[in-house]
Order: sequence, then C-alpha cells, then structure tokens
Amino acid sequence: MPAQAEDLRDCTSAKAIQDRHERRGDHIPADDAALWDWLAGLDDGSRMDLLAHCVSFGVNALYEKPNPYSGMGVSQHGLEVRLSQADRLARATALDMVAVGWKPSVGNYLGRVTKPRILEAVREGAGERAAELIGHLKKGDMAKEAERLLAETGWLPEPLRMVDGGEEAVAAPAIEGESDELPDFLTGAGEEDDPIEGEDEPQHMAAAE
Repeated sequence: MPAQAEDLRDCTSAKAIQDRHERRGDHIPADDAALWDWLAGLDDGSRMDLLAHCVSFGVNALYEKPNPYSGMGVSQHGLEVRLSQADRLARATALDMVAVGWKPSVGNYLGRVTKPRILEAVREGAGERAAELIGHLKKGDMAKEAERLLAETGWLPEPLRMVDGGEEAVAAPAIEGESDELPDFLTGAGEEDDPIEGEDEPQHMAAAE
C-alpha cells in the first residue's frame, strides 16, 4: 500500500509504543552524568528492554516507490535490503501481526484495493461461500462486509504474513459456522466499479517505522 491507514496512530501497537516511551521518559534523568549512573544501576533485563525500545525507533519496514532518476528517495536495491532485513527481524522476534491486534479493515486495507483483491481475501479467510455472497456488491459495501467477515479469521494480506524459508505462511482457514447471510441493506445488486489505476502493480503494505 502506498499510504498508511488514517487510524495507524491509534492502533494497539502504536499506543503500546507511546505508553512505553512515556513511562520510560518519566524515569530517565535529564542530566548526562546522572543518566549514565542511572543506566549502570539498571538490572540486565531492564537495560535490554530499554535498548530494544530505543533500537526499535531505527527499524524501517516502510515501502517506498524507488526513485531511479535522482539521489533523493530510496533505490530499488536499498528498498530490497530494507524489506529483507525487516523480514529477518520479524522472523527472529516471531512477530505475529494477528497476536498484536491487526485486523483487515476498510481503512487499512480493504478500501484501498480492487474488488478482485477483496474477494480473494474473503475467499482465503472466510471461504468460497462468503465470497460468493458479497460478489455482487459495490466496492464500498463489499469492503465493509468483507471487514465483518474477516474480523475473527486471523487473515493477513501477503506483506504482513510471516516469511519462513522463502515460503509465505498459509492464510488462516475459514472459520466454520461463519454467517452466510448479509444485512438487508446489502442484498441489492450493485453496479461494477471502475477499475482502480495501478491494479496490476504489486501492492505493498506500509508498516509503521
């Protein structure tokens, strides 16, 4: 994805980082000499937690469109190195985006991709029957209904899935017993939306730095 979700600042992970930052800031001395004495007095676990917190602000897993024509921006090679290192760090820390609370929504994914991609997501996460039920909807209604159908499935878009040994993780299986019925206001047939520009280009999620 070329843009971050508008509610990124309010997500569970962002709030946890901010809370941790504020909590640490309340105890860290402002004076340099006192700071070093304070750091030396920490136990190993607390010191490593603080180090991990500080280092995390230097981790960049953000996708940017490479700029081959000038010195500004990131190069294709630089982008590949950045994302491969982010993947390696995710594996080393056993990062689980489902466990930290990420769910597909209209704002962070479903409203930003084409209708075929929405249906693909629902098919993978909630099953073929669920995808068939929303196939006739306009894109806005389809995205909203897909958010409901995928809410508790643990489905992740490809860029957020754990990569292990070059193989992408298998999408979460459909949950048995998912509702097959749509709300009444969504049962009417809708016209096809115009295709979105750049549909054939690879899609990337924008991860928080």
